Amino acid sequence: MARSLQTILPKLTLEEKIELTKIYSIANKLEWWLVSTRPFRTIHHTASPVSIVWWWTQLKPWEISLAHRWILFLDEFAEFPANVLEVLRQPIEDKKISISRAAWTVEFPAQFTLVSAMNPCYCWYYNVPEAWKECTCSAQMISKYQKKISWPLLDRIDIYCDVSPVKYDDLKDSEEWESSEIIWNRVQNARNLQLKRFKNYKSIKSNSEMSHAEIWKFCELDDASNNFLKLSVEKYNLSARWIHRLLKLARTIADLDWNEKISFENLAEAVSYRVKIWEN
Repeated sequence: MARSLQTILPKLTLEEKIELTKIYSIANKLEWWLVSTRPFRTIHHTASPVSIVWWWTQLKPWEISLAHRWILFLDEFAEFPANVLEVLRQPIEDKKISISRAAWTVEFPAQFTLVSAMNPCYCWYYNVPEAWKECTCSAQMISKYQKKISWPLLDRIDIYCDVSPVKYDDLKDSEEWESSEIIWNRVQNARNLQLKRFKNYKSIKSNSEMSHAEIWKFCELDDASNNFLKLSVEKYNLSARWIHRLLKLARTIADLDWNEKISFENLAEAVSYRVKIWEN
């Protein structure tokens, strides 16, 4: 599923192509004169914090900068050491990585989409629908496993969803599913809408880049949606950071539905992607 995201990504703009080409050129990983496709980078859970930020022996960008402008995939998310995961917090927030040493300071761009996958518990069977085997983990073990991901890091993740095993009949009837081409058209239309929306903003190309001022300008809610958001904030004790991320997500869902304003349904869908994390 993570790799299939590559097939529905919007086209790179010329400015983004040049930006990526500079990064890959500095890292000596440029395979052609211009990077024209969005990168998909994967990190193994044995990686060290240094190896995903920059090369220790040479001042060159590494994984989180090589994933600039799209996907950084971490499989077996809960198996990563805590110090590796916490390294991701600052670039997720600031969309860049800053490295300071005694004689110099350098910044690399790191505006990536973090995609991760993890099992629900050590044995994999906790809450898996129609599993042929029951979970053998104790409640304490399940809690310990899931809490390997810190709350400050979870607070920076926009979408959380459970993925159940795919049944054989569903695989067999896969021809009935939406093709990547159809989904790509919908995504590209939403991206074009955002480019048009922010055409007068030099530093903003998409909803994710909106600052506090732009969020409240372009994420206008009706009374019912405002009340629903207020109740969600009070019930789940949401941080200011996550209110902003929630509104950006709702704005993007509205764009995919081609809605000029965020509807109650758009906001409710954005909230639904977070409910399980909050309740845990």
